[in-house]
Amino acid sequence: METKIVLDFIQAINCDDIDKMCDLMATDHVFIDSQDNRTIGKETMRQAWIGYFTLFPDYKIEISQTIEKGSFICILGYASATYKNLKNKENSNYWRIPAAWTAIIKDNQIKQWQVYANNILVADIINRNK
Repeated sequence: METKIVLDFIQAINCDDIDKMCDLMATDHVFIDSQDNRTIGKETMRQAWIGYFTLFPDYKIEISQTIEKGSFICILGYASATYKNLKNKENSNYWRIPAAWTAIIKDNQIKQWQVYANNILVADIINRNK
């Protein structure tokens, strides 16, 4: 059951379906990025995802493997997107990197979502387009 919740969340991410994503998040949802920054709250994350999809409109998660241990789920795979250069409105600068995600499920909702990725390539693309 827990893995299905995570797979539904990833499907919502891949479809840019923020409403569905938020339906799957706990009210006190915690997001931890690859730099260990934390964002707390479903509505705060709604705004964060809107901003993220503005910069990376085709962001996708590709799943290679899932591991479930009770309410703890680990996803291994790749993240990819195209950085939208806001200056010239072009979609260029495609990237794809290995990544992992963990989720903690509580009461059939995602209580915590954490991403593990080396974002040097993504940062280089963004900085090149400033």
